[in-house]
Amino acid sequence: MKKNAYFLLLVLFFIVSCKNNEKEGIINSKNNINYKADTNDRTNDFYDNEKTYNLKGNNFIEVTGEVANPDTVYFSGLPLHSVIIKEAVIKDNKSSFKGAYRYDGYSLYDILNNIVLKKKNQREFPPIVDLYIKISNDKGEYTIISWGELYYPVHRHEIIIAAKVMRIVPSKSHAILNLPEKTKLIVCSDLLSERNISNPTKITIKSLDTKIKINRNIKPLYSPELNIYNRNKLVETITKLPANIQEETIPCIFYGRGRGIHGITSFKGDYLKNVLGKYFEINKENLQHGIFVISGIDGYRAAFTFSEIMNRNDNDEVLLIDRNNYENAGKFSLFASADFFSDRAIKAINQINYLLIK
Repeated sequence: MKKNAYFLLLVLFFIVSCKNNEKEGIINSKNNINYKADTNDRTNDFYDNEKTYNLKGNNFIEVTGEVANPDTVYFSGLPLHSVIIKEAVIKDNKSSFKGAYRYDGYSLYDILNNIVLKKKNQREFPPIVDLYIKISNDKGEYTIISWGELYYPVHRHEIIIAAKVMRIVPSKSHAILNLPEKTKLIVCSDLLSERNISNPTKITIKSLDTKIKINRNIKPLYSPELNIYNRNKLVETITKLPANIQEETIPCIFYGRGRGIHGITSFKGDYLKNVLGKYFEINKENLQHGIFVISGIDGYRAAFTFSEIMNRNDNDEVLLIDRNNYENAGKFSLFASADFFSDRAIKAINQINYLLIK
């Protein structure tokens, strides 16, 4: 009898707890994300005021390419991440606003976390900074994301495959914009959202297919000029940054994945997008499929997508420096301010080659 009474008390306690949680809009889910519409603005959160809708699409994605363990990754075992974004696209050669949303979904960071890389150029160039991923959907659309964008940024988990969406509605105009219907790739750092393709079904991991000679014994590590190429065709050689571009200063705690702290310093130079802007147009094809191969005179190189250099909304710009640095490795060097690690801070740059990935 005592056991039955104790059991009934436990059940009653559980029911009351669940009711209280439901009343407060709390659900003890595995992913610890629930947004019950706060229609009365009871909380200070702007991003829970509307109804959340499920997006239609697969709950898994195929992963292939230069990997030792090609696999189908199911989202059910992954944590859910929430991001906010203002989306705009190119329409009739102009920027066109689509809407502001909160998306909940699965981070590419998590999706690829257990994938074992097997670079085809591993023997020649072991660093992983020349990797990129091609994300495609069932319509044949695809877009490119660099490995550096995915695994090196200070702000992690901001590239997701969205499974849920909520409108962010202005409190005065109450403008209601259309909702997407299908699962969607979301790249939060993009100004124009052309990489946000619907219903992604496949991820292919690749390394840069470039023939750049490796010579780690060059001393001093110095290149007096920088060659800019458009799909392997030389468009200009520069020996200094343009005089009409404003110099920018970015303070940094400079920290490498291998050697750790390099120093606390400021980098001075010009935004790379301003140097490259006259050669490369901001259009849908470039935003979705474009990639820059930036390499030093010693053969060290890294992949940067067109969008992460030319199309940022977070002001974490890529800086091009045209002065000798503290390691006597110049004249040109690169600083990627969005990166946590310094691995893509290339020294003695002698070429930037723009490619379209097919």
